[in-house]
Amino acid sequence: MSATIVDGKAVAAELREEIAAEIAAMNQSGARPPSLAVVLCGDDPASAIYVRNKGRAAEAVGMRFGLHTPPATSTTEQLVELVKALDADDDVDGILVQVPLPAQIDEQAVTQWISREKDADGFHPYNLGLLAAGHEGTVAPCTPLGCMELLRGSGFAPSGRRAVVIGRSPNVGRPLAFLLTNADATVTVCHSRTQDLPSVCRDADILVAAIGRPRMVDASYVKPGAFVIDVGTTPENGRLSGDVDRGSVEPVAGWLTPVPGGVGPMTVAMVLRNTLALARVRRALVRV
Repeated sequence: MSATIVDGKAVAAELREEIAAEIAAMNQSGARPPSLAVVLCGDDPASAIYVRNKGRAAEAVGMRFGLHTPPATSTTEQLVELVKALDADDDVDGILVQVPLPAQIDEQAVTQWISREKDADGFHPYNLGLLAAGHEGTVAPCTPLGCMELLRGSGFAPSGRRAVVIGRSPNVGRPLAFLLTNADATVTVCHSRTQDLPSVCRDADILVAAIGRPRMVDASYVKPGAFVIDVGTTPENGRLSGDVDRGSVEPVAGWLTPVPGGVGPMTVAMVLRNTLALARVRRALVRV
């Protein structure tokens, strides 16, 4: 047996086509297209590439994209003022502050000024609270949403399955656990203090690696036929490495997302979908 390699690029392309069609319909009705504002501060090469990909994807679907690049020497107060101005701008539907920020800037102090109605990343405490409570909110964190779309696109329903998420970060591990729970999976969240981690993982029908340790997850972690989602993106020698040792895991798993080309393109697509959803809610004057 050899795993089916899940093509995140293809699934993301289908989603972008759907988003483009919805935006075209908005334009035909006389409404302005959704608008996404991204703040990029600093000179992190990976962040620059990621933001460039978001901009290209946004423009390709007919979404307005505004890139704001304050200097790397900016203070927390200066970035706060920029975010507050964007949040007050009625022409902006979604706001995203690209991280990491320069060391002198308090990330939380900046991002807290993004209102829940413009939270393109899905990280606002109110939006995360809805997710944790099992309610369907307007937005959710983009990488976890992308993982769920890869399952859906592969016809792999989480309901009744056992899922293990390695990693408890507030951006990926925890919200993905909420999404899987809401989809009726039985979920275990693992971390650095989990004892006998490979044994826990071998019970999983859905195994998610989101820890940032290249190739840590090998065949000893994987139940035969499991759906393995690799969220890892660690730069190594000019390319990205995942958390899964593909050579070891591919002969055992039933499905495997590659790095690159798996979860990454889905994250960008979910930023667009979140922004479109926020725009629809704001136009309808319905609170998120």
